[in-house]
Amino acid sequence: MPEIVYPQESGEPVVVDLKDPYWAAFLAWIWPGAGHFYQKRYAKGFLFMICILSTYFFGLGIGQGRVVYASFKPGNLRWQFVCQLGVGAPALPAIIQSMKTKKGGDPYWVLCERFPADYSNSSLAFHKITPENNNDYTGETIKDGFMAPPGGMNNPRRRSRVQTDTLGRWHFEGKHYFEMGTLFTVIAGLLNLLAVYDAFCGPAIITPAQREMLESKKKKKNKRKSKQ
Repeated sequence: MPEIVYPQESGEPVVVDLKDPYWAAFLAWIWPGAGHFYQKRYAKGFLFMICILSTYFFGLGIGQGRVVYASFKPGNLRWQFVCQLGVGAPALPAIIQSMKTKKGGDPYWVLCERFPADYSNSSLAFHKITPENNNDYTGETIKDGFMAPPGGMNNPRRRSRVQTDTLGRWHFEGKHYFEMGTLFTVIAGLLNLLAVYDAFCGPAIITPAQREMLESKKKKKNKRKSKQ
């Protein structure tokens, strides 16, 4: 159980018990604030949990649950998910959905059908499917999933039937909310990485010795400027 002691100019020194820093860092990643609760740093734990999760779920909400998905295939690369994964457990369903839809199947958690079976009666251009042999398409419809990658991208046979790809339809329907939702979830993941670092290394508190060193450097810098 490592303890970090921060000497203070007046009063008692600040002592932070990190307990097991590796376990604390893992808990801080899997759920924002959990590592700090484990270290009994409750104020920071609540602060990180509320700020990070509210940012993440706000972005996920305005993005209609579509802005967080895992896909690393050419033509459908989602590099943003690497940053979003920093938020921990709230982003893990995207990996499950990606595994479920890897071979073109429907996702576990379904929002709606991306392309209705009776597409011929649909007036939405982004829902139309180009028939290959006749005027009727009786194949399996692709469903819209919570944190699932865009349908029709991983299966070339399905993609050939789609007049406009699903990811393009998401951008068209969500307008700027898709980009804003992506940005909020990415920021939340990056912020949680800072919380993980804080749980592992402790708070960044300037000690009197460090303050004295900074002041001496500042004085030397000012002397150089005055000589010039």
